[in-house]
Amino acid sequence: MRVDKFLNVVNITKRRAISEDMCKSGVVGINGNIVKASKEVKIGDIISLHFMEYTQEYKVLAIPTMKSIPKNAQNQYVEKL
Repeated sequence: MRVDKFLNVVNITKRRAISEDMCKSGVVGINGNIVKASKEVKIGDIISLHFMEYTQEYKVLAIPTMKSIPKNAQNQYVEKL
């Protein structure tokens, strides 16, 4: 699954367009590398969101098969580090 779609499906961003813009501006990284929106996410990857003062990191636990998941089911797919 593409990283921009993954961020939207697991409710890290509200819209896919927001996650696309984050990738274009260099905010999103996978395993320490800044990535484009089309980068494929695999189980075990560490997704990092680099903001000015802090960084949020998530470990991918599973790839969702549905278009969207409930907000309370987020911890089944990502683990906040």
